Amino acid sequence: MNREKLSAELRQNGLCPTQQRIAVYEYLIQHRTHPTADAVYRALAEKYPSLSRTTVYNTVRALAKAGLIRVVTIDADEQHFDAGIEDHGHFRCSECGKLYDFSLAADTVRPLLPDGFSVGMWDVYMTGICPNCQSNQ
Repeated sequence: MNREKLSAELRQNGLCPTQQRIAVYEYLIQHRTHPTADAVYRALAEKYPSLSRTTVYNTVRALAKAGLIRVVTIDADEQHFDAGIEDHGHFRCSECGKLYDFSLAADTVRPLLPDGFSVGMWDVYMTGICPNCQSNQ
Protein backbone atom coordinates (compact mmCIF):
# COMPACT_ATOMS: atom_id res chain seq x y z
CA MET A 1 0.00 0.00 0.00
CA ASN A 2 1.48 3.37 -0.96
CA ARG A 3 1.63 6.37 1.36
CA GLU A 4 -1.33 8.10 -0.31
CA LYS A 5 -3.55 5.09 0.34
CA LEU A 6 -2.25 4.81 3.91
CA SER A 7 -2.99 8.50 4.43
CA ALA A 8 -6.51 8.08 3.05
CA GLU A 9 -7.12 5.02 5.24
CA LEU A 10 -6.01 6.94 8.34
CA ARG A 11 -8.35 9.82 7.42
CA GLN A 12 -11.26 7.42 6.80
CA ASN A 13 -10.75 6.07 10.30
CA GLY A 14 -10.68 9.48 11.98
CA LEU A 15 -6.91 9.90 12.31
CA CYS A 16 -4.84 12.80 11.07
CA PRO A 17 -2.27 11.30 8.67
CA THR A 18 0.91 12.68 10.19
CA GLN A 19 4.28 11.57 8.86
CA GLN A 20 4.87 9.58 12.06
CA ARG A 21 1.50 7.79 11.95
CA ILE A 22 1.98 6.91 8.31
CA ALA A 23 5.49 5.57 9.03
CA VAL A 24 4.35 3.43 11.98
CA TYR A 25 1.30 2.08 10.14
CA GLU A 26 3.36 1.36 7.02
CA TYR A 27 5.96 -0.47 9.12
CA LEU A 28 3.31 -2.66 10.75
CA ILE A 29 1.77 -3.51 7.38
CA GLN A 30 5.15 -4.36 5.85
CA HIS A 31 6.53 -6.27 8.85
CA ARG A 32 3.97 -8.86 9.87
CA THR A 33 6.20 -10.09 12.72
CA HIS A 34 4.03 -8.79 15.59
CA PRO A 35 6.58 -6.19 16.77
CA THR A 36 6.39 -4.36 20.07
CA ALA A 37 6.12 -0.57 20.08
CA ASP A 38 9.76 -0.41 21.16
CA ALA A 39 10.80 -2.60 18.20
CA VAL A 40 8.87 -0.30 15.84
CA TYR A 41 10.63 2.70 17.37
CA ARG A 42 14.09 1.13 17.00
CA ALA A 43 13.35 0.22 13.37
CA LEU A 44 12.18 3.72 12.43
CA ALA A 45 14.34 5.98 14.64
CA GLU A 46 17.24 6.34 12.22
CA LYS A 47 15.05 7.23 9.25
CA TYR A 48 12.84 9.54 11.35
CA PRO A 49 15.13 11.24 13.90
CA SER A 50 12.29 13.38 15.30
CA LEU A 51 10.28 10.24 16.13
CA SER A 52 10.03 9.54 19.85
CA ARG A 53 9.09 6.39 21.75
CA THR A 54 6.09 8.26 23.15
CA THR A 55 4.90 9.07 19.63
CA VAL A 56 5.16 5.40 18.63
CA TYR A 57 3.25 4.27 21.73
CA ASN A 58 0.56 6.91 21.17
CA THR A 59 0.36 5.98 17.49
CA VAL A 60 -0.12 2.25 18.03
CA ARG A 61 -2.80 3.03 20.64
CA ALA A 62 -4.57 5.34 18.17
CA LEU A 63 -4.28 2.80 15.33
CA ALA A 64 -5.70 0.07 17.57
CA LYS A 65 -8.56 2.27 18.78
CA ALA A 66 -9.39 3.10 15.15
CA GLY A 67 -9.50 -0.64 14.34
CA LEU A 68 -6.56 -0.52 11.93
CA ILE A 69 -4.32 -2.86 13.92
CA ARG A 70 -4.75 -5.50 16.61
CA VAL A 71 -3.11 -5.50 20.01
CA VAL A 72 -1.68 -8.94 20.74
CA THR A 73 -1.40 -9.55 24.49
CA ILE A 74 -0.15 -13.13 24.39
CA ASP A 75 2.96 -12.01 26.29
CA ALA A 76 2.22 -10.84 29.84
CA ASP A 77 5.22 -8.49 29.82
CA GLU A 78 4.61 -6.52 26.62
CA GLN A 79 2.09 -5.84 23.90
CA HIS A 80 2.70 -6.77 20.29
CA PHE A 81 0.95 -5.22 17.30
CA ASP A 82 -0.53 -6.84 14.22
CA ALA A 83 -1.74 -5.13 11.05
CA GLY A 84 -3.75 -8.27 10.27
CA ILE A 85 -7.17 -7.23 11.57
CA GLU A 86 -9.07 -10.22 10.24
CA ASP A 87 -10.07 -12.83 12.83
CA HIS A 88 -7.18 -15.22 13.42
CA GLY A 89 -5.25 -16.77 16.27
CA HIS A 90 -1.71 -16.33 17.54
CA PHE A 91 0.76 -19.01 18.59
CA ARG A 92 3.80 -18.06 20.71
CA CYS A 93 6.77 -20.40 20.77
CA SER A 94 7.92 -20.81 24.36
CA GLU A 95 11.48 -21.54 23.15
CA CYS A 96 12.28 -18.77 20.64
CA GLY A 97 9.46 -16.37 21.52
CA LYS A 98 8.36 -15.91 17.90
CA LEU A 99 4.67 -15.25 17.24
CA TYR A 100 2.83 -16.99 14.43
CA ASP A 101 -0.61 -16.32 12.92
CA PHE A 102 -3.00 -19.18 12.32
CA SER A 103 -6.45 -19.38 10.78
CA LEU A 104 -9.39 -20.26 12.95
CA ALA A 105 -12.97 -20.54 11.79
CA ALA A 106 -15.32 -18.32 13.80
CA ASP A 107 -17.78 -21.14 14.40
CA THR A 108 -15.17 -23.11 16.37
CA VAL A 109 -15.12 -20.47 19.12
CA ARG A 110 -18.40 -18.58 19.06
CA PRO A 111 -20.66 -21.57 19.87
CA LEU A 112 -19.07 -21.60 23.34
CA LEU A 113 -20.72 -18.28 24.17
CA PRO A 114 -24.05 -18.23 26.00
CA ASP A 115 -27.05 -17.03 24.00
CA GLY A 116 -27.52 -13.30 23.65
CA PHE A 117 -23.88 -12.25 23.34
CA SER A 118 -22.75 -10.25 20.33
CA VAL A 119 -19.07 -10.64 19.45
CA GLY A 120 -17.17 -7.65 18.06
CA MET A 121 -13.65 -9.05 18.05
CA TRP A 122 -12.08 -12.14 19.53
CA ASP A 123 -8.57 -13.33 20.25
CA VAL A 124 -7.26 -16.87 20.46
CA TYR A 125 -3.79 -17.43 21.89
CA MET A 126 -1.85 -20.65 22.12
CA THR A 127 1.65 -21.39 23.31
CA GLY A 128 3.97 -24.32 22.72
CA ILE A 129 7.03 -25.11 20.66
CA CYS A 130 7.27 -24.19 16.97
CA PRO A 131 8.46 -26.74 14.37
CA ASN A 132 11.84 -25.02 14.01
CA CYS A 133 12.60 -25.24 17.73
CA GLN A 134 11.33 -28.83 17.85
CA SER A 135 13.76 -29.83 15.11
CA ASN A 136 16.63 -28.16 17.00
CA GLN A 137 15.98 -30.20 20.14
